[in-house]
Amino acid sequence: MKSLTCLSLLFFSVISFGQSISGRVTTEKGNGIPYAFVYEKNGTIGTNTDEQGFYKLDNLKGNVIVEVSYQGYRKINKSVFINPEKNIILNFTLYEDLLGLEEVVVTATRNRVEKHKAPIVVSTIKPRLLQATQSVSMADGLNYAPGIRVETNCQNCGFTQVRLNGLGGGYTQILLDSKAIFTSLIGVYGLEQIPTNIIERIEVVRSGGSALYGSSAIAGTVNVITKDPVINTWEIGTNFALIDGSSADRTLTFNNSLVADDLNSGISFFGTYRNRDSYDANNDGFTELVELRNTTVGANAFLKPTEKSRFSLNLASIQEYRRGGNALNLAPQFTDITEELDHDTFIGGLDYEAFSKDDSSKIKVYTSVSNTNRDSYYGGLGGGRTRQDSITANNAFGTTKDLAWINGVQFTKSFQNNDVLTVGSEYNHTSTRDEILGYNRLIDQTVNSFGNYAQYEWKPSEKFTALLGSRIDNVNVNGIYSVGGIERNVDVNQTAISPRLTLSYQFTNALKFRGGYARGFRASQAFNEDLHISSVGGEPQFVILSEGLKSEFSNAYTGSLNYSKNINLLQLDFLLEGFYTTLENPFTLVSTGAVLQNGSILEEVRNGSGARVYGTNFEFGASPNNKWQFQIGGTLQTTKYDKPQVIFETDGTFGEQDIVVDEFVRTPDFYGYFNTSWIPNERFNIDLTGTYTGSMIVPLVVSDTGFLQLNEVNSFLDLNLKLESHFDFTENFMATLSLGAKNIFNSYQDDFDVGATRDSDYVYGPGAPRTFFIGLKFGKLH
Repeated sequence: MKSLTCLSLLFFSVISFGQSISGRVTTEKGNGIPYAFVYEKNGTIGTNTDEQGFYKLDNLKGNVIVEVSYQGYRKINKSVFINPEKNIILNFTLYEDLLGLEEVVVTATRNRVEKHKAPIVVSTIKPRLLQATQSVSMADGLNYAPGIRVETNCQNCGFTQVRLNGLGGGYTQILLDSKAIFTSLIGVYGLEQIPTNIIERIEVVRSGGSALYGSSAIAGTVNVITKDPVINTWEIGTNFALIDGSSADRTLTFNNSLVADDLNSGISFFGTYRNRDSYDANNDGFTELVELRNTTVGANAFLKPTEKSRFSLNLASIQEYRRGGNALNLAPQFTDITEELDHDTFIGGLDYEAFSKDDSSKIKVYTSVSNTNRDSYYGGLGGGRTRQDSITANNAFGTTKDLAWINGVQFTKSFQNNDVLTVGSEYNHTSTRDEILGYNRLIDQTVNSFGNYAQYEWKPSEKFTALLGSRIDNVNVNGIYSVGGIERNVDVNQTAISPRLTLSYQFTNALKFRGGYARGFRASQAFNEDLHISSVGGEPQFVILSEGLKSEFSNAYTGSLNYSKNINLLQLDFLLEGFYTTLENPFTLVSTGAVLQNGSILEEVRNGSGARVYGTNFEFGASPNNKWQFQIGGTLQTTKYDKPQVIFETDGTFGEQDIVVDEFVRTPDFYGYFNTSWIPNERFNIDLTGTYTGSMIVPLVVSDTGFLQLNEVNSFLDLNLKLESHFDFTENFMATLSLGAKNIFNSYQDDFDVGATRDSDYVYGPGAPRTFFIGLKFGKLH
């Protein structure tokens, strides 16, 4: 078949008057690379290779440079003179870009740009790393980039949040395919709801992304890019994990991708089913890891009506049930403590892109929506068995409706001097109604935001780039927040301008400087931490916004040096990045010590004193050849309030005093990660990965007194080992077998609060104890 294809290419070369180039693009092992892009550099002629890696370029004249690119591989080009009397055969061998030095990213400028050329630092987490860590969900693998730390915040429900550059979850804008539809409600549990088998890559931009993506991007953005149909593949996979030798975690996945021969249309389907048993670390009868069942199905599709236009459609349905507490076999109202949540989420989006004839202009129009219906239960008997306990427990059921709808248009113009202008508008509507009648608890919030942004990428020389951008947002927040007879109202109509300036200078081909400033803001509204409910002393703990809550603003400064170089097969990458962020009117969670008439405990979001977060991110990567890959990264940081900040308020009874801090809690001064891969051949590889979490201050509400104490907890090293073997039976059927252990040294919290009256938020360190796993995938693997 390959010989026949090659003869066909030679035949067509003869009849095209000799003004053509044909050949094959292969890996270093001689395997053809399908759908690689072969094009005339600085020209307008290009094509894609076929499924065997063959290509043909027509209508070339004179001296030309032919370049080949393919995601995950290093670019290569060759110069050639076109002789009209002679056919030219030009073959290319591509080498893997193991460190991702030449990959294309979109989050830095909202346009496709090679990562090493981007004026803003972008870190990426790719499927290879997610596989190396045997990550089932996005939450499992998100720690492996500088500045990022994922933490679990509740024993009863498993609430997770991402902390970026030392700031809490509400400061990070999580995007799905560059759309801000990851609402505050989805943010409570969404990190575990996105399975890794749908992820193409995760792009992270630290500090001050709000100039392009609106509010809530003070710490930066995490952009989850889902898989597009690229080639014809199918895959079925399963993973079985045993948590501490007692609790099973079972996962089944499938992926299928179909692409038309002319590459003008394609569709992919994906699905994940996960069933995890609960886990009790200290045998007190109460969960540390919740029972979890998740079913996710969806599809991505594209259609190219013309060579210069494209429609993209994505659909996903997520159904998840999770329950924690005790006595999971009983109805929740008969237990001491239960948090039970049943989510039904739909996500959909439609994009249209069109290019001008000379590819210098592009317009993009998009709409995306997410809708979640949730049934919940927060409560229980609290360790008591009185009539009032039973009445309260029976009234702890709640319902939530959450909608986000974003619409936008973006225009990009590239000029002959390589400058790029990007302008756009977005309208974002979110509405959340979270109600628990038994506690007289209500969050009824609507946020309408209209934003316009403009960005100019000025390139006066090959070495210097200036990126000047700004976004103006008009945000209208209308919210009612009540619990136990206390009611707060927010009616805010605010316009905020978020400028961003970034400068980059290429000292040498390998060494690049980037520096910048950005201003961001967060309007007064409920964020994901505020929608989460925990339990203390056997009673639910609610969060309410304070009266007169002001919007929060930030000023973020960054500077970095990046050294990236390919030396034959050797790849080196080193990043040193400094950041300094100031916060004005920071939203601060204060435990009021108040107990409401219904027995629930109240926390309040207030504007705190100003604060500063500053430090250094670093990352070093090396790959001497395609058999070895090593990366290590980390963050050294400091967080400071301008004035001592109250986080626990007392009424002065028994001589008690308010608890104040001068730095952020739950924020270690140092944390980091590493990963090492050894791939001796195509059939076998070993991955050693790990994360380090330094010591930090973690608050604990003492159930006997209701008073808050601050505990300095120890550091953790979470080390993972994975062995993987590959089997190729035919070109269309392969299999991969993997086994290993997570958290090998069982570095896990050993002082959980216990019993029905525990503080369920007293959680820190790795998300799970030592876990053994075995996995199997088979199909036509890509």
